[in-house]
Amino acid sequence: MCGIVGYIGNKQALPIVIEGIKRLEYRGYDSSGIAIINSDDELVIHKKEGKIVDLEQSIPKGVNFEAHLGIAHTRWATHGEPTTLNAHGIIENYKVLREKLEREGHTFVSDTDTEVIAHLIEQFYVQCKDMHTAIRMMLKQVEGTLGIAAINRDIPDKLYAARRGSPLIIGVGEGQNFIASDAAALVVHTKNVIYLQDDETVEISANDFTIKTIADDEVQREIIKINWDISMIDKGEYDFFMQKEIFEQPTTIANAFRGRIMDMYNTSRLGGISLSIDEMNSIRNICIVACGTSWHAGLVGQYLIEEIAKVPVRVEYASEFRYRDPILGPETLVIVISQSGETADTLAALREARARGTKVMGITNVVGSSIARETDFGSYIHAGAEIGVASTKAFTSQITVLFLLAFLLGRMRIVSPQDGARYIKEIKSIPGKVGEILNMNDEIRVIAKKYKDTTNALYLGRGINYPVALEGALKLKEISYIHAEGYPAAEMKHGPIALIDENMPVIVVAPDDFVYGKILNNMEEVKARKGKIIAIANEPSNGLENLADDIIFIPRTLPALTPLLTVIPLQLFAYHVAVLRGLDVDQPRNLAKSVTVE
Repeated sequence: MCGIVGYIGNKQALPIVIEGIKRLEYRGYDSSGIAIINSDDELVIHKKEGKIVDLEQSIPKGVNFEAHLGIAHTRWATHGEPTTLNAHGIIENYKVLREKLEREGHTFVSDTDTEVIAHLIEQFYVQCKDMHTAIRMMLKQVEGTLGIAAINRDIPDKLYAARRGSPLIIGVGEGQNFIASDAAALVVHTKNVIYLQDDETVEISANDFTIKTIADDEVQREIIKINWDISMIDKGEYDFFMQKEIFEQPTTIANAFRGRIMDMYNTSRLGGISLSIDEMNSIRNICIVACGTSWHAGLVGQYLIEEIAKVPVRVEYASEFRYRDPILGPETLVIVISQSGETADTLAALREARARGTKVMGITNVVGSSIARETDFGSYIHAGAEIGVASTKAFTSQITVLFLLAFLLGRMRIVSPQDGARYIKEIKSIPGKVGEILNMNDEIRVIAKKYKDTTNALYLGRGINYPVALEGALKLKEISYIHAEGYPAAEMKHGPIALIDENMPVIVVAPDDFVYGKILNNMEEVKARKGKIIAIANEPSNGLENLADDIIFIPRTLPALTPLLTVIPLQLFAYHVAVLRGLDVDQPRNLAKSVTVE
């Protein structure tokens, strides 16, 4: 969480680092700040609570900001309120370090945990007179998660950085180099990047850089070319990134399965899986580990793998996984899912599983991310940059990859070539069917307008669409701040039904599958208590019009693939409710895109 950008080169640093943190504002937007060394070799620092536009507007006019070296930071508050004073990681031992430093004469000016980093670097620099060494010495003292960029007034031609847990990349340019938390901040300037690994530090000049480990060993890292361009991080014709990303899903779902379908053999392939056929067949159970929206995708994956491949699956919250004693055997495959590939709890679960000798597969969106590097093998979802904090296209891309895995395992076990051909035909039709739903955008907006002032909402689904109900509720509460909960429809009678009255909208995910009759009964129970029903359903509706106040009809597909369609109206509904309430859907309060601290 939080985002940092650093620049050194032959251009003005200030506009570059400000632009960079604007592109990282989805990582945190409580407060922000810049530090530059100007043409008079003066260190200039400016901070401001609020969004980056507030920082820009508060920078004094006429101040000499001519500089070719600078860093900037946008913050998501962890320790210390998001005030101008605190505009700055999680340093777990910061209290002990702070007390020690204060006894040694250091004066602290903020409530942040990360201020101890600056004081430690200062102390070690005074001792050794080498900034790179001072940063490595600091790393040996602190415990926790961090990604830092640093400059020193005494060294106006060098930029420094270090990482532990939080992502950090070097952008390699011509006559200029960069540091950033995410490639989104750099792609307008360079597509050549290097991913730092944990406990590595870097000293950067305009034309060179040196990477070292905490043990002072110099290392070489591969330069990776980013395979997406600036259009992916611009809103274009859309009002919000979330809106754009919802409408990109016909393309992103197709990208997730493109090149992974083997028509000749009526099966799928995932090139990143390095297991032999015998090793694939030896998988007896699967444990999926994730957080948030990725956890909901994992729940869909559980239904897919168990239904198609008949392999038992359990789904765990990454935040709970490492604090208990999970049963992982030699025939278990652990799958970790994270859009960013940097989610702290998911990374910790990955490392716990590998420490126990279990094979771990990663499903992520970001090439070169920690999960991509540390798993035994994996698959990218190829969704492109997702800037909106509330995930949309990554969810459907994750489900698509999980379907391909289930299909692959199924064809190796029990799925016939004829059924395989049926799955292939249907997955190829999904992007077009998503497009049909997106064409109902105006209709969904009209429905959203009816419910924009509600204070609570209930989402119901059954079977494979129960996780879709959870995801729909999460999207609504994330961006509109309306309290919403998702439930298996039959569980409504076991408590939530007490909440239903004429003011309670109930969104029911009701495709025409084998439990359709059951979910109609659940809707009857809602109607009897005067609840307002919005149904996601197929035509013909078999009497649904008599129960639902509003119906969003979606195309038919195989039951296993319905989540790729049923979730689209729920994304649009949440989006329109939030916009109609006058909210910033891309930057909802208290949230950040990538949760890189525990």
